[in-house]
Amino acid sequence: MTQTDAFEASKILILDFGSQYTQVIARRIRECQVYSQIIPFSTPAKKIRESGARGLILSGGPASVYGKGAPHPDPAIFDLGIPILGICYGMQLMGHHLGGKVENSQRREFGASLLKVSPAARKGGESADLFHGLPDVLDIWNSHGDKLTKLPKGFIAAAETDNSPYAAIADRKRHFYGLQFHPEVAHTPRGKELLQNFVYQICGCKMDWTMGSFIEQVCARVREQVGGDQVVLGLSGGVDSSVAAALLHKAIGNQLTCIFVNNGLLRSKEAEVVQRVFGENFHVKLKYVNATDRFLKGLKGVTNPERKRKIIGRDFIGVFDTAVEELTKKSKAKIRFLAQGTLYPDVIESISISGNPAALIKSHHNVGGLPKRMKLKLVEPLRELFKDEVRQVGLQLGLPHEIVYRQPFPGPGLAVRILGEVTRERLRILREADAIVVSEMKASDWYYRVWQSFAVLLPVRSVGVMGDERTYENTIAVRAVESQDGMTADWVRLPYDLLAKISTRIINEVKGVNRVCLDISSKPPATIEWE
Repeated sequence: MTQTDAFEASKILILDFGSQYTQVIARRIRECQVYSQIIPFSTPAKKIRESGARGLILSGGPASVYGKGAPHPDPAIFDLGIPILGICYGMQLMGHHLGGKVENSQRREFGASLLKVSPAARKGGESADLFHGLPDVLDIWNSHGDKLTKLPKGFIAAAETDNSPYAAIADRKRHFYGLQFHPEVAHTPRGKELLQNFVYQICGCKMDWTMGSFIEQVCARVREQVGGDQVVLGLSGGVDSSVAAALLHKAIGNQLTCIFVNNGLLRSKEAEVVQRVFGENFHVKLKYVNATDRFLKGLKGVTNPERKRKIIGRDFIGVFDTAVEELTKKSKAKIRFLAQGTLYPDVIESISISGNPAALIKSHHNVGGLPKRMKLKLVEPLRELFKDEVRQVGLQLGLPHEIVYRQPFPGPGLAVRILGEVTRERLRILREADAIVVSEMKASDWYYRVWQSFAVLLPVRSVGVMGDERTYENTIAVRAVESQDGMTADWVRLPYDLLAKISTRIINEVKGVNRVCLDISSKPPATIEWE
């Protein structure tokens, strides 16, 4: 299955010109229960026509339409006969290609502003009105240096700001619309309604993108792809691999075998929970491999974070490879497929222009390096989904809330939350402290309100007094952050009484700890994880 496979649903395509908000646009469209797909800006118009898309959105981007090497679409997209919405740079491209004029603004607009809708934008009936149901003045969010200074033929000025007479433009005859601001961001409070008007009223899309329909269609596609062959999946206990396992089990049943590797770096009771949920409740074929000794031997004496990660990755591939070989010897059917919990943001082909640091192709596979090494074909049932959609699928498949909404956990596990050498004793200390953090966050109803909350074991010992004795013990740092996607994050202002309870319990219950600190750093400049 590939990203370009079409679902049997209304579809909006988004041409990506390098905006940091392109994925946000796609998510907002899907929140309207309409399928959206991000494609490279250079996609030929012929391919767009063949996709059957009901409408096209041109994203923003950091370039200037006149800049050297600036990305431009295939001009033939304007002859496809489907509605087009240009956002920020996308609007400027539309104006430029259709005979308008774009110039650098002497007064750039970054941040909040007021948009005044023109009476002319209201004419033509509901189906032609991008601003249907919205007031004449809107709070919006700008982020641009260039602006349209001459309208293309056939367009009207639909709205203005103090700095731009053409903050929104429309050609109702051809169903072309442009917005100089960003309707997809939270700082444009009623931007979602603008997008709904475009998707429903102008493009005529139906609300047919649901997780129920997705599950049915993916199950059918997986059965067709796999046939009668066997599939293996590296199950980590995280959200993505857990939902992938449940979805594949629904599709192909006992043709799926999950391999769960205990590397000794897991959270408290993680191995038990995974075996109970998938082995006992879902009756998934599960091969459990306890490789704790191998991983800890490889990590002995290692303090460099990058070396830790490489050692853990190397050993995981070795353990997983051996497990597959053992399954192959026992299995009557040939193992030909490796399943992974790859998500849509991991496979989107982003572009890098004008210093935009977006990677050309991101690869965040759960089992990196294995497909090439083992010569297995990939099955990626979640590759069309964003994270919030994956959680919805998990709930529909009957996965427990504690699995579906568990917080992100690093691939190398507790090894990168132990600063310095990883030993059994230091793992015990951190695992017990972390379990208390999780327990108290859940008890106080804070766990599911934050992005991540966890404990870190520092390479610092300090003097303390416990009872009548002086102690010289370890220090735990508590980290709690809020974030939308992990790219940026802010530390959470947890209640003092909750922090006091966490600190008291860790010091009283975890042998070897006499001091607890709170990490109040944001990302950037700090990262969420300490290593």
